[in-house]
Amino acid sequence: MDLYPPIEPYESGVLGVGDGNCVAWEVCGAPDGKPAVVLHGGPGQGCSPGMRRVFDPRRYRVVLFDQRGCGRSTPHASDPATNMVFNTTEHLVADMEALREHLEIDRWLLCGASWGSTLALAYAQRHPSRVSEIVIQAVTTSRRMEAEWLYGGISRFFPAAWERFRGHVREAEEREDVIGAYALRMENPEADVRLAAARAWCEWEDAVLSLEPNATRVFAELAPAALLAFVRICTHYLRHGAWLEEGALIRDAGRLAGIPGVLIHGMHDLACPMETAHDLARAWPVAELVAIADAGHLGSESKRAALLGALDRFARR
Repeated sequence: MDLYPPIEPYESGVLGVGDGNCVAWEVCGAPDGKPAVVLHGGPGQGCSPGMRRVFDPRRYRVVLFDQRGCGRSTPHASDPATNMVFNTTEHLVADMEALREHLEIDRWLLCGASWGSTLALAYAQRHPSRVSEIVIQAVTTSRRMEAEWLYGGISRFFPAAWERFRGHVREAEEREDVIGAYALRMENPEADVRLAAARAWCEWEDAVLSLEPNATRVFAELAPAALLAFVRICTHYLRHGAWLEEGALIRDAGRLAGIPGVLIHGMHDLACPMETAHDLARAWPVAELVAIADAGHLGSESKRAALLGALDRFARR
């Protein structure tokens, strides 16, 4: 299935959400269409125009927003003066609710990938009455065990890349905490130190994706400001376990009872192994787990078809 044609927003703005933060948002598609909100990954990657194209513009009213500290939202996390205390999962859930109320939306479909799946689940479990359906890809719940795999356990598959990644922060050897070491580097007052750490982090991320059927260097082309914001936000969230009790999003999946869901997951996803999607599907029986044989964390034609098919089906509800 092909993506829908490129489309431009018909409405956009910036919403003050407190703590000096302003969230940039846009709306595209049909003004009277089914409301849906896109939750980007990272955390800290921001939205892109291509995210608009998975929705039928005749049927959906699509909301996209850049989460705190990234994209067009301010203050930007690439600025070392930006206080990260005001950037947590709880803040993002509150921002979503403020945006929903600002746009006068009663209920909306949640569509997210990777970190966006964590945020979708966290929001839906807090505000189930405001969610019509959930469609998530590359499922992760941000458990510490998931982070320990991605930034440790998986190293046996990429020993040379791991040596470079860990070697960039020699202090990690003393504390056995590579995530914490990078998080501290991203707070260094020297711009060159922060940028070097961000590049080393993203080289590891790209290495993990390199064995996938449709591998590409996702982070290689990011501008320095986007790179700095992504890594600073990402390490900030990982260091704190996304401020979620371990396993809470799977444990509390019963709160999603009555909300239809589709979980789309690539079987070659080393970054987010299938185990998490499987655990979530068992805890949320009404959700459909779609395992894609020719994809990993990144996309494929089959994965795109599953996403478009789920969204087209829910557009008719």
